[in-house]
Amino acid sequence: MGHTQTEAIGPQTGDVLITNLHLTAFKVCTLIQADLMILGILYGNRNIWLSLSIEIFASMAQTDPTPAGPWKITIYDQENFQGKHVDFTSSCKNIMECGIDNIRSLKVECGAWVGYEHSSFCGQQFILERGDYPRWEAWSGSNAYHIERLMSFRPICCANQKESKIIVFERENFIGRQWEMNDDYPSLQAMGWPNNEIGSMQVKSGAWVCYQYPGFRGYQYILECDRHGGEYKHYREWGSHAHTFQVQSLRRVQQ
Repeated sequence: MGHTQTEAIGPQTGDVLITNLHLTAFKVCTLIQADLMILGILYGNRNIWLSLSIEIFASMAQTDPTPAGPWKITIYDQENFQGKHVDFTSSCKNIMECGIDNIRSLKVECGAWVGYEHSSFCGQQFILERGDYPRWEAWSGSNAYHIERLMSFRPICCANQKESKIIVFERENFIGRQWEMNDDYPSLQAMGWPNNEIGSMQVKSGAWVCYQYPGFRGYQYILECDRHGGEYKHYREWGSHAHTFQVQSLRRVQQ
């Protein structure tokens, strides 16, 4: 049997007691390192020069600031929502810092998220929209690549399915034939796109998931209007796992 206690994790907090100066515990909202030079402090009836180096660590795993929003995700270290589980309302850069070696199931209760194969938001990307994901196939897809690791994730702040617009270009650096889209396309070639590649993209609003193959299969690339200024000049900007211009279907991210 795994743990049943839920640990709620929101924006970073840390309780630090600096005993040498008899300061009370206080909370901080991020990882801070401060070097303080305090001159002429009266301490124990002696005038001394104190060089104080304070390193404050957030006690939780989230290390990237995330704007407040309606996001909530629960991760489990076993399949079918078993074992230890932890609630998050903002980004997690490395789930191992929460005492979990891998995410094997999860529930998205609010908002849209993107999960990553590796820590620090690297590796393959997986779109996580509202719903239950009992096993890795639920987020990677039965026809996608066999990746059972999910080590970091973050909310998609700009997701807006009703108002999403993207412009795709035939060549990199926004050159060549272009299409403006505001709907889901399970097959770009079936709609008249000349080949199975896209050179560059501009996300005007919302967030999009681009797929390597028709039918929303293969590698996933999550493109957002509030990252890179919404401009993706080359496939290298789609994600650390991108290695080809091949994109044959795309859709809007659902909130």
